[in-house]
Amino acid sequence: MRWNAERYETWFDSTEGHVALNREALLLETMLKAWPRRGKRVLDIGCGTGIFLEKLWGMGFDVTGLDKSPSMLEGARKRLRGRATLHVGDGTHTPYDDNAFDYAVIWSVLEFCARPEALLEEATRVAEKGILIGFLNRFSLYYFLNVRRSTGTMSNASLLNPLQVSGMARRATQRAPSLSRSVLPGPLSTWKEGRFWGRINDRVYPSWVGAFSAMRIDFGKQKPLTPLLLWKSDAKAMKEPRCETGAACRKQAGETLQIKTRKN
Repeated sequence: MRWNAERYETWFDSTEGHVALNREALLLETMLKAWPRRGKRVLDIGCGTGIFLEKLWGMGFDVTGLDKSPSMLEGARKRLRGRATLHVGDGTHTPYDDNAFDYAVIWSVLEFCARPEALLEEATRVAEKGILIGFLNRFSLYYFLNVRRSTGTMSNASLLNPLQVSGMARRATQRAPSLSRSVLPGPLSTWKEGRFWGRINDRVYPSWVGAFSAMRIDFGKQKPLTPLLLWKSDAKAMKEPRCETGAACRKQAGETLQIKTRKN
């Protein structure tokens, strides 16, 4: 799918786009409260024109952006003005080493990616401490009333629901999401400021409610859901019986010696 940088920026200048931008920024801030920031390296995969990359920079992160569209990256260069490192590349096969970053952010990218699980696996590979996923929610009123039958840009998106994203994230990271939330509970016609809609839109909701959802997966304190044996020697050691005490070991050795003597 080809992106038009100017059209992308124009959407956020509209009334609905402005509301969406502010609430996504609120969600981003909410999801990242637990992450240390100063001196921490973040990779924004599919950074586009750098709108949220700039917000990550404003939060105190050292930011790097990756996008496969040169025109979108040009917009990011103009926006960040040297405050971020930018690279052209495919998010499913990045040029970075393992654990090259502290964190990776995938914000409104999965629904436009042909291989979302591969993208999550690559983010897991390059991030040492955790990943953050933001996505348009297929369970939302926004999807049912505005996206499902649209013929515009969103018709090219494959929206996902929180259960699907959680499942993909678990398989990719071998960890459960640490936090899941969403914003914008109503359809597009309710994306407004003001006394009534402003109060509704200023809240953060459970992940299945809002038009835009996010999940954070932390790597530090969690144990993998399915620990994997990395070395054959580990597997062999697990299969071999262990002696709990020195006396038991001597007894086991003596029994083995007696069996060998009888055979001889």
